[in-house]
Amino acid sequence: MRRFGYAGPSPTSVRERLVVPFPEPGTRVWHRLGLPPVAAERAARWASWGGPLLVATCAGLLRLWHLGSPRAVVFDETYYAKDAWSLLRLGYEGTWPDRKVADAQILDRPQVVPLSDTGAFVAHPPTGKWVIALGEWLFGLTPFGWRFMTALLGTLSVLMLCRIGRRLFRSTFLGCLAGALMAVDGLHFVMSRTALLDLVVMFFVLGAFGCLLVDRDRARARLAAALPVGRDGWVRPNGRTGDRAGTGMRPWRPAAGVCLGLAASTKWNGLYFLAFFVVLTLAWDVGARRVAGAYRPCRAVLRKELGWSVLSLVPVAAVTYLTAWTGWFLSDNGYGRRWADGRGGTWAWIPAPLRGFWHYEHAVYQFNVGLGTPHRYESNPWSWLVLGRPVLFDYRSPKPGTDGCPSASDCSQAVLALGTPLLWWSACCALGYLLYRWALRRDWRAGAVLCGVGAGYLPWFLYQDRTVFSFYAVVFVPYLCLAVAMTVGALLGPAGASHRRRARGAVASGALVLLIAWNFVYFYPVYVGRTIPYADWHARMWLDSWI
Repeated sequence: MRRFGYAGPSPTSVRERLVVPFPEPGTRVWHRLGLPPVAAERAARWASWGGPLLVATCAGLLRLWHLGSPRAVVFDETYYAKDAWSLLRLGYEGTWPDRKVADAQILDRPQVVPLSDTGAFVAHPPTGKWVIALGEWLFGLTPFGWRFMTALLGTLSVLMLCRIGRRLFRSTFLGCLAGALMAVDGLHFVMSRTALLDLVVMFFVLGAFGCLLVDRDRARARLAAALPVGRDGWVRPNGRTGDRAGTGMRPWRPAAGVCLGLAASTKWNGLYFLAFFVVLTLAWDVGARRVAGAYRPCRAVLRKELGWSVLSLVPVAAVTYLTAWTGWFLSDNGYGRRWADGRGGTWAWIPAPLRGFWHYEHAVYQFNVGLGTPHRYESNPWSWLVLGRPVLFDYRSPKPGTDGCPSASDCSQAVLALGTPLLWWSACCALGYLLYRWALRRDWRAGAVLCGVGAGYLPWFLYQDRTVFSFYAVVFVPYLCLAVAMTVGALLGPAGASHRRRARGAVASGALVLLIAWNFVYFYPVYVGRTIPYADWHARMWLDSWI
């Protein structure tokens, strides 16, 4: 049974090496470089962590460099930076004066903050704002302070993606490639340097995806270890064992539930990932039982795995979500906190704080689904993958004489939330390849990546009348990068391919990766608000819809 088995000299070694939970680093490259076996193994082990750490360090330096620039309240930072400061001071979102007046006072006199303790109605749960508040607690109510934590999470997400890609593809190189691609994606880069909530959702969802991958590997290893081994040393599928064998404790499932609860308590679109990932884990469990030889794999999963697949995700996520509102529950002045006090009715037996909380959540739901205010930079989800309408976070004409600008009309400073074009357009082709791998080749890796893209992308088509923006797509950027990395692996070809085939694949893959990196460098000035001649800015607006 090659999908579960290992051809070894004895049943003992077979049981030790079945479905290795996290594959040992490959040493083939190091052997070709002339290293002896022991040194090659050590080098491979170092690369398995050294490579991801190196990629993440480069990503972190990019994101932290001049993080406080532009020194302004950029786009929706006007809401989240101030709400985060309010949470830090009050435990709930207080009331601010006129938005522009408050922004000016924060920048000019951060020590005098015009914050009232009257609860304010807010459209999103508090976890993401608590994350931003941690940076403000460390560095104050300054642009660097309110952007620090998103930059840190953006860096850590690159590290996580490297390790996730390594586990998913069983290749340190492809894992590091996926992380490097995300490190040079313009949308991820800009969102890492802006105090908005969507990158926080992306971070927690990616953490959940990684937890579920670890859980998948370990559960399959335990299931394989329960199967009988023949005299030839191969593991044999067995219907009785496949139906009845347990997979033991699965702590990575509740860990994923916590991550998904944190994502949903940052923005509600995290709930879609919870639904998609529950289905994904059930499909993985059914597939494992089928490979093990179970007579009725679906029934076996319902009997043995349903609790871990559903009960350890949904209730844990729900408890995590409620916990995120602790500051509101403990307050007296939070918006709607006392709404249910003294009210009777059918639901009077439910504690007043929970009824007030439900009333508040219902009002938030009505606001979010009914948000239809026209905005210059809104876009239809159909255009997101091809970067049809990026969002201009900040634009200003510098003062004459600044950075060599003879006049204000000759130069520009822009922060554009635009994905690296060649990466995203390559990802469109890669998604087509993954659809083929999943539908016709039953490749579970392709299915997992497509699930991540679908959970972050498809639900937005339900809200055609709502005001939506393309930067919401940052939540599925990691899976686009995994899709491109998997396609590059296919271009490189299998290990046993001819040298000519491998050389051609290496040239094509290398050219693609270098072009993506060059594309990021080319657009870098409009990602960070660097002062450039107006003609140079206009030359970077490749599509008329970008202006």
